[in-house]
Parts: sequence; structure tokens; C-alpha cells
Amino acid sequence: MSMDQNANREAIMLLTAGLGSLDKREVKPLTTREYGRLARWLIDREMQPSELMQGIPSGWQDKKITHSRLETLLDRGLALGMAIDEWERAGLWVLTRADKEYPRRLKKKKLLRDQGPPILYGCGNRRLLNQGLPSIAVVGSRNASEEDLEFTQDLGKRVADQGYTVVSGGARGVDQSAMFGALEHEGTVIGVLANNLLRAAVSSDYRGHIESDNLVLVSHTPPEARFRVWNAMARNDYIYCLAGAAVAICSTPNKGGTWAGAVKNLDKGWVPLWLKRNTDPKSGNSHLQRKGGHWLPEGAFRVDTLLNPVKEPSHGDEPAKPVRPAPQGGHALESSEGNVAVKSGLGSGIDAGRQGDAGSSSTASLSGG
Repeated sequence: MSMDQNANREAIMLLTAGLGSLDKREVKPLTTREYGRLARWLIDREMQPSELMQGIPSGWQDKKITHSRLETLLDRGLALGMAIDEWERAGLWVLTRADKEYPRRLKKKKLLRDQGPPILYGCGNRRLLNQGLPSIAVVGSRNASEEDLEFTQDLGKRVADQGYTVVSGGARGVDQSAMFGALEHEGTVIGVLANNLLRAAVSSDYRGHIESDNLVLVSHTPPEARFRVWNAMARNDYIYCLAGAAVAICSTPNKGGTWAGAVKNLDKGWVPLWLKRNTDPKSGNSHLQRKGGHWLPEGAFRVDTLLNPVKEPSHGDEPAKPVRPAPQGGHALESSEGNVAVKSGLGSGIDAGRQGDAGSSSTASLSGG
């Protein structure tokens, strides 16, 4: 990658990465929304993030993102280098919105556009983030019933058997039942975590699946981050937007992350929402069905028809042709070109939000949004 791309990557990380105890300054990194605002301003002026390292333009005026705040963040080079070394030793990698391996679906115009996370921390086979077939999101309560958990595990197996990838949040309950239902049948899984990526990456529950290239774990929060409700809510958005369709196993009306995420998905029209049937008209899923969700068919059905809500899914477990990304190979931090992901350069990629694809035009190198 070019020197300009390296500089853009460095600027994005300096502005947005949480460096924990390595960063002694009291200035907070830019949030996703704040960085999106800055990136859009840069695009409109055909500027790149790296240009901010030469001085903040006088034309930039923002009450929260002050010149002083930007200058302090951009002066964290030593702390960032130390953090990268720590993440690298733990087998983690980092993608910014400008990386070609950054999930294309998180930059699609009709989904998140420039409100996708500027940085994704991860571990495992990152090619799963941009595979040929759409993934299927599975969401639900941490305190689901045994019947719901058994159903979820079987659903994960069915998704895997038909060649699709499961996307879920890694929490106990429905999330983990879906993920392990797929993984235990040699399926592929994207786990989108709200916290503690570092702990999950070294967990014996996940390690073997990471090594077999069947699992990728990603988080928009720093690897050592603790649980925060607002991070979990943002994580729900990314689960839906990484998928081609979603299945909600169980939910509580007007309460909890599963309900809030499902309602937001319906309001935004991101992906079709399917619901495990519940005969109780007061149940969360019954409410979601009345808001526009679709009852998941009982018995066998083809997973690919969940992508099209216009007609009822057809029955029969005829599998779709599996399309599994090739193992990434080499060190966990290496890209397919052999560059260290957290140190290699890149264009900005924000304009993919306009074009619906990642880093494909000259405009795509303008902002790193």
C-alpha cells in the first residue's frame, strides 16, 4: 500500500481507537457518529484524514470536536504503537473503514452508510466478513427457555448445513446456541461482540474454531473493553447489517436489546425479520409480527428463501451451494498480500457508503469514513 494510504490508516486509528491505560490523556477518542461527521466534511472538501496530521483546517468548526481535541488525539502515536504491539501478540487484528477487508455491508448506502464503526477489532478468519452468500443473523434473549435454546441450536445447524454463515452476538443464551449449533457442524460464524474481545479470543470455547478458520470475532470496542449498554445496542445494529436476513427467537415487548434491535431493523428496513412462532398474542414476537416481521415456517425450509420476504419460504432442506472463504493463512495479523493489517495503509473507503461497495473509486480514498 502507498505511503498516503498508510498515513490515512494511522490518522483514522489515532482519532478513534481506544488505547486504555496506554493513553494518559483525558481526551476521548471520536465516537462513530463524531467520526462520521468529520469524515463527511473531509469528503465534501476532497480531503483525506492524513491531511489533518499536518494541521487542522481553520474551516473546521464543531463544538464537540474542537481543534484542541483533534490535535491531542493525533499526537498519540507512541501509545498507538504500543497498543498495536499488544494486540498483535494476542493474535488480534484491526480493520478501519478504509480497508478493503472491512465489511462491505457496513458501508452500504441503504444500511449504515458513514455510521459504521470506523474501526473493527477482530480475531479469526476475516474473509468471512465479505463472503459470497449472505449471512443469517440470529438474535434473542440471554434467558431463553430450554425449548428456545434447542430450537436455536437446530437452526444454527440448518443454516450451516445449507452453506450459510450465522451472525450473532456471542452472549450466553440464544447467541451462543446459534453460534455453536453452526460451529459444531463445521459451519461458519461471525460473532459480533460488545465487549471483552481479548478474553473471547483466547477462550477454549472459541480457540479451536478460530484455528480452523470457521469463526471470526469482531468488536467495535477496544479488546479490553467492559460491558456497556450503549455498546451492546450499537452491536445489535452491526449484527443486522452484516446479515441478509435475521431470525428473532424470543423477545420481551418494549424491553431489552433484542426488542430494541428488532424494532430498529423493522423501522430502518435493513433486512427481513423472521420470528419463531409464539401463540401468545402478548409475546414480544407476536408484537414484532404485527409491526412487520414474518413468522418463521414450521418444519423444514430452505434458508435462502428467508432472504426474500415476499413469498413464504419453500419447504425441503435442499441446500444452497456452499461458498466458504479460503483460509486467510499466515499470521493472524496478515492480509492476503502479507501486510500487517494494523500497520498497513489504506484509502479512506467512506465513499463506499455512496456507492454500496468497498474502496472502489478514486473518491473512496478521500476520507476513511
